[in-house]
Amino acid sequence: MPLKKIMHVEDDESIRTVAEIALTDLAGFELLSCDSGQSALAQAAEFAPQLILLDVMMPQMDGLQTLAALRQLPATEHTPVVFMTAKIQQSEKQQYLDAGAIAVIDKPFDPMQLGETLHQLYNQQPDLN
Repeated sequence: MPLKKIMHVEDDESIRTVAEIALTDLAGFELLSCDSGQSALAQAAEFAPQLILLDVMMPQMDGLQTLAALRQLPATEHTPVVFMTAKIQQSEKQQYLDAGAIAVIDKPFDPMQLGETLHQLYNQQPDLN
């Protein structure tokens, strides 16, 4: 099934806006944009995303905590997750991959390439194709 529905979880409004333009206007995805992990948890089941783009550093509930909570929901327990972070240390990236992410995208990201990057990452998942 082709990738159509993405949930983006990001506390920074300016980054959410850029990602929304990149993913909806440029790439044609249906996007649910959430400003916190709590918001994502509240809306995940109803939206049923095919892929989750998740910020690492957020107040109250960070990306790793959000991922752990999303894995407890039947609607998102197997949904591929891509972390997005300004932390670019390899050891930190490995921690996110070890937690279950399929990839880590560095901030700042290229809005013109974001949709294509997510398509490629999604299509590399053997269980989804």
